[in-house]
Amino acid sequence: MKDNTNYFEVNRATWNKKVAIHSQSEMYDLDAFKKGKSSLMPYELKALGNVKDKFLLHLQCHFGQDTLSWSRMGAKCVGVDLSDEGVKLAKQLNTELGLNAEFVCCNVLDTSEHVTETFDIVFTSYGTIGWLPDLKPWAKMIAERLKVGGIFYIVEFHPIAWMFDYTDGKSEMKYHYSQDDVIYDEYEGTYANQDSKMISKEYGWNHGLSEVVNSLIEAGLTIDCLNEYDESPYDVFPDLVKTDSEMYKIKDQKFPMIFELKATKK
Repeated sequence: MKDNTNYFEVNRATWNKKVAIHSQSEMYDLDAFKKGKSSLMPYELKALGNVKDKFLLHLQCHFGQDTLSWSRMGAKCVGVDLSDEGVKLAKQLNTELGLNAEFVCCNVLDTSEHVTETFDIVFTSYGTIGWLPDLKPWAKMIAERLKVGGIFYIVEFHPIAWMFDYTDGKSEMKYHYSQDDVIYDEYEGTYANQDSKMISKEYGWNHGLSEVVNSLIEAGLTIDCLNEYDESPYDVFPDLVKTDSEMYKIKDQKFPMIFELKATKK
């Protein structure tokens, strides 16, 4: 198996820089969050419902807003992220807000080496699987961390969206729907602050829906539902227009923007 350590370290360095920028951004609106605003979106809230007293593992949690939002709802949470700075800020927010979440800094694929508990829910959302070269070890780890009867839930940008190159402020179809080769991007700014002068250097991989579904089935999970939606909760692609539901769509929409999947460990 190919050693992807260098790719992960480049990504870690970029995400460490992003934390300071994102925590000051309008998109993450940290002040409103501290005052009680939830960072969770309607899809997640509807899918998981009442999480009070549930044990929840949040994969690739950035600086922990969603983790802490679940914690505010009564879940007992552990958040995992690659970024040292992200985990550092998450722990600070947890203390400041008087919550009881825990945070672990590690590569998500190594979660089982650092987290030994099992959970009622494993959760991940928006822009996560594209950082992983292979979904089989990811799915295996998810199955390891779930209790019998536990639920895995992912809501993610649709694979079709990652077929395009957006670095010049326009959408150009450039990549295969399910591409084995690594994709390298280097650009100024971040999705949360496009005016930032930081240089993002990122390695990623494209994964089609069949790869997501089959990796989870192979790991022993039962797929409960797979849904696709035309709207995105985030304004992170060029030329999106805001809808009446406060979501975002592409002008002349021709493919889904996000998908959600729920699976159970039997």
